[in-house]
Amino acid sequence: MAKADDFTKYVTEMMQSFPMDNSAMADAFKSQAAVGEKMSKVALEAAEKSSELSTKWTKETLAKIASVTAVKDEPTDYTKAMTDFASATAEMAAENMAGFAEIAKKVQMETVELMLAAGQELQEETTAAVKKATEEVTTAAKKATTAK
Repeated sequence: MAKADDFTKYVTEMMQSFPMDNSAMADAFKSQAAVGEKMSKVALEAAEKSSELSTKWTKETLAKIASVTAVKDEPTDYTKAMTDFASATAEMAAENMAGFAEIAKKVQMETVELMLAAGQELQEETTAAVKKATEEVTTAAKKATTAK
């Protein structure tokens, strides 16, 4: 009956006989980390711009509502103030929603560019790794056939 130690020895020897390049894994990890960093930068920039736009919108709304809450001489002035506020609010909403759409559009474009660049880089790295592995396996096979 075979011992567990013997099996471990055979598996270890077998794995050592295969050419293995751990640098390819390290390079892939670094590439993935770089893409993650770039994606985070895009997301953080979009969050910052969205926050600035929201703050601006809130300040403008609060400034406009001050005229609504002020005391008026005539009852019709309250209606006019409310109508003006509603009109200004609708206009601000349209402008700010367009601003949010621009932010989203920029994020989408930058994300697509990053993904395309990452895909191209991955393809190039994979091609180089496969070529290198093929060369190593061919060399190992030639050595094995000449050793017999």
